[in-house]
This record gives sequence, structure tokens and C-alpha cells, in this order.
Amino acid sequence: MSQSKTLKKEKLTFNTIWQRYGTFGILIILLAILAILKPTYFFSSSTAPQILAQSSVNILIAMGEFFAILIAGIDLSVGSVVALTGMCMAKLMVAGINPIVAVLLGILLGAFLGFLNGLLVNVTGLHPFIITLGTQAIYRGVTLIISNSSAVYGFPASFTRVISKSVIGIPLVAIIAVIVALILAYLTKKTKLGRNIYALGGNKESAWYSGINVNLHTLIVFIISGICAGIAGVVLLGRVGSAEPAAATGFETYAIAASIIGGTSFFGGKGKIFGVVMGGLIIGVINFGMNILSLSSTLQQVVMGALIIGSVALDRFVANKK
Repeated sequence: MSQSKTLKKEKLTFNTIWQRYGTFGILIILLAILAILKPTYFFSSSTAPQILAQSSVNILIAMGEFFAILIAGIDLSVGSVVALTGMCMAKLMVAGINPIVAVLLGILLGAFLGFLNGLLVNVTGLHPFIITLGTQAIYRGVTLIISNSSAVYGFPASFTRVISKSVIGIPLVAIIAVIVALILAYLTKKTKLGRNIYALGGNKESAWYSGINVNLHTLIVFIISGICAGIAGVVLLGRVGSAEPAAATGFETYAIAASIIGGTSFFGGKGKIFGVVMGGLIIGVINFGMNILSLSSTLQQVVMGALIIGSVALDRFVANKK
């Protein structure tokens, strides 16, 4: 009995406490600060739906980014994938294609773009940073070409109405993000594929020696990232009401920040979908708070950069404390 108590006490290290409660604690602290500084805005009935709706796109992208970081890689092309899928969906709807068909084709396009990323990583043997840095520019360039550098309007109003709907006060886009999160959480926790992805991120060579197909799982990881970016493209298109060629520029920074803040190790093999969702909400609360405090968007970029550096430094500190 005394031995079990000792073991429990030994497990309550800074590392375990941070992993379990750190992200949630940060979110609570930020909400408390916002409530103190702007109580009128914070206690408004529209505040929670606004934060959830604003956070949904970033959470969706971040969940895809999570898988790339989980294998000690990265996907810098996610913002461009969001823009390209959104532009293609808008073009299809303007051409008279049924919105449901256009949405499905847009998500499939996201999966294909992710497949290309994974294929290039496997074939060239280059680090995903290099590959996705290149495809980021390629996908953005294709978006500019097919749009003639102009925004696309005029798709069915029914599409934007559906995306903008709320169910019992919860924005539909937030519900979509939760459904995707539940599916991916099940995949990571309950399936062999999820366990293999964690093993690949923990030690690539050991994973290979244990019989895991490294190339196949790398391909799947980037396909998942592409699908999440495609769904985010649907949500962003419906919320904004137009397809902009510069849409989602810099969103990869927010996605990386949400993943790292959410407890995903930048060095691979560690992290949870729930933490990524919390990380996305933290980013959403920070952006919402800075907007109601009338702080400039340029300052928001500074804050995001500082958060990424601080989170990775903390991740390294926690790893060294083991």
C-alpha cells in the first residue's frame, strides 16, 4: 500500500503536471485576464460563439499539422492548401456544380495535395520542412493562377447560410471541428495506425526494425494533414463568403503554435488531439482578446512568434527534466 502511494507521488513531477493540466491552465488564465480587462465584452452572450467560430479554422488546420509534427516533421503548406481548395470549391459552385459535390471534391483535393507532399518526402528523402516550404509556394502560385489573382464571389447563398448556422447556440463550424477531433482522437488512441504513427515519431529506425512501413505511414500522415486543411477550406469559404487568393496566408504559423502550445513535442512521438484543440482555443482567445483591446494585427504576429519559441523551449526543458 505504501509502495503504491510512493509511486503515485513520484509520478507527480513537473513534466506530468504540465502534460496533463498545463494547456488547460493557460486557457483558464487567459479567460480570467480577459474577464478582468474587458468584463462587458467577456460576459456578452455572443463572446463564446465568436471565439469558437474564430478558432474552428485554426483548430482544423492544427489537427492536421499535429500529425506532421508527431512524426518529427512539419507541414508548411497547410495555409496554401486551404486557399487552393477553397478557390477550387468556389470556382466549381460558380460554374453550377452542386455545393455538396464541390465540398467533397475540395476535401479530396486537399487529400491529394497532402498525398503529393508525402510522396515527395518519401521519394526525395528530404526533410518535410524543405518539401512543404516548396509546395507552399507552388500551391499558392496555382491558386493565384486559377483565380487570376482576383477574389471569387457569387456562389450559392445557401452554402454560406449553412456554414454560418448555429445548433443550440453552438456554431456549426465548431461542431464540425469537434467531430473531426473525435475521429482523429479515436484514430490515435484506439487503432494500430495511430500507435504506429507515435512509434514512427518516437524513433524512426526502431519503427522500421519493428516492421512498420515508414513510407506508407508518412504518406498517410500528410494525407490526413491535407484532408484537415481541405475541411478548413470549406469552413473558411463559408464564413468569409468569398474565395480570396491570399486566404489563409500565415495560417501555418497559427497551426504550428496551436500544436506546440497544446503539448505536441516538436521532436516527435508525443502529443494528443485534445491538447491541440486546447491550443487552438488559446490562439483564438488571444486573437479575440487583442481585437477587443484594439491591438494591431502586427502585434498579434509578434505574440504568435514568441509563443512558438517559448513553447518549444519549454518542451525541451520538460524533456530534459525526465
